Amino acid sequence: MAGPLRRASMFCLLLVLALMARATWLAVAEADDYRGNPANARIAIDRYARPLGNILVGGQPVTGSVPTGGSLAYQRSYTDGPLYAPLTGYTSQAYGSSQLESLFADLLDGTDPRLADPVGALTGPLTRSRPAGGDVVSTIDPAVQRAAWDALGGRQGAAVAIDPATGAVLGLVSTPSYDPSGITGRSAADGRTWQRLSADNGKAMVNGALRATYAPGSTFKLVVAAAALETGRYPDVDTPTASPNPYTLPGTRTVLTNENPNAPCANATLRTALEYSCNNVFAKAAADLGEAALSAQAAKFGFNLEKLDTPVRAAASVYPAGMEPSQVALTGIGQFSVTATPLQMAMVSAAIANDGLLMTPSTVSKLTDHAGRTVQAFPPAELGRVMSERTAQQLQSAMVSVVTDGTGKAAAIAGLTVGGKTGTAQHGVDNSGLPYAWFTSYADDGRGHRIATAAVVLNGSTDRDGITGGGLAGPVVKAMTAAYLKR
Repeated sequence: MAGPLRRASMFCLLLVLALMARATWLAVAEADDYRGNPANARIAIDRYARPLGNILVGGQPVTGSVPTGGSLAYQRSYTDGPLYAPLTGYTSQAYGSSQLESLFADLLDGTDPRLADPVGALTGPLTRSRPAGGDVVSTIDPAVQRAAWDALGGRQGAAVAIDPATGAVLGLVSTPSYDPSGITGRSAADGRTWQRLSADNGKAMVNGALRATYAPGSTFKLVVAAAALETGRYPDVDTPTASPNPYTLPGTRTVLTNENPNAPCANATLRTALEYSCNNVFAKAAADLGEAALSAQAAKFGFNLEKLDTPVRAAASVYPAGMEPSQVALTGIGQFSVTATPLQMAMVSAAIANDGLLMTPSTVSKLTDHAGRTVQAFPPAELGRVMSERTAQQLQSAMVSVVTDGTGKAAAIAGLTVGGKTGTAQHGVDNSGLPYAWFTSYADDGRGHRIATAAVVLNGSTDRDGITGGGLAGPVVKAMTAAYLKR
């Protein structure tokens, strides 16, 4: 009997060892596959078993977690949800997540391996424990954010503010917006809210500051002016340009006029042309420069850049290719197929304000663990040199003239040096849509603090004649600037 018992015991021992080995393999080697399986309800149960980490603005959380009393113990909550939705995005038990909530989901729910101490890194997969969620520290200035929101009011539009020296995004507003708190759970009310937002083609959920592009209109004239100075087409902003008024588009009989028929646009300098937004000057300059030179200059500002991560990826702003000379001329006034995000046009002013050096825009300064220790920093990074320091200073001076003597007077602020450029962009079939009202600017308080801004208002008036960049978008950039530099 001893022999058979011994063999049976060995067989049982081998079975136990095999089962232990398989269990260990499943718990460790294949754990990520099982956790990532959408059919695994444990994914949601584990993620919402305790509070998530937070997204911070001005050192204070604009997100939170509230108990539910259900199997998913907590759900996300938001403070001033519509105000900060373009920054945070949403995280939902039923509908997934977006923007910062999505990009840093592992950090926020504690599964980012960088959050674990050495012992926890070894024992976590076996014990299924994880550290408390970390925090995302944003660059947003709450005063700038609120100022942009209030200035836009109920109108559809977007606004962005940047620190030109660092690229830190100080304000990021998009209207209409939505409250992410209304879709964080799995209730019938959450479902109705989601359906309503979806039925609106997601308009309120589109980040108009980063993810929507529009014809930039005359704000693009800053890019053309930079190209004209950088290539030596004109030696400075005060040299006459020999531009006829009106101007006939090359190869056509189409005559391009100016909004203000009394503006001194014939043979105007770049300074005067920016002050009065002279279409003839910039259409001629674009045609003379040609597509290649303009495309190269636009690319330095960030146009046609496929991957611009803030870290949320921005939509690509586009300077088109393969154009006829007449079409190139139209791009000189920000029309034809030129498109830009509000972020892009803020970057244009930021590069000019920073003496020609463009910094990579970022909405995040660092990631921390629950105790506030830095897990990852996002230091300032150069995107590239856009123009010479001399060209930038020439454009700074011309932009100041726009605000002091030209179409941008609405952005003037006592005690600050403010430069800007207005824009009114036509769009739609045969330009039938109500024009977009644009303003991009920079400001300096003389004590080392600067801000660059851009705003677009899409439905500011039903009266086409009442739509101007200075009148509608100017007060938005002025509000952001004052909130940052005049407190």
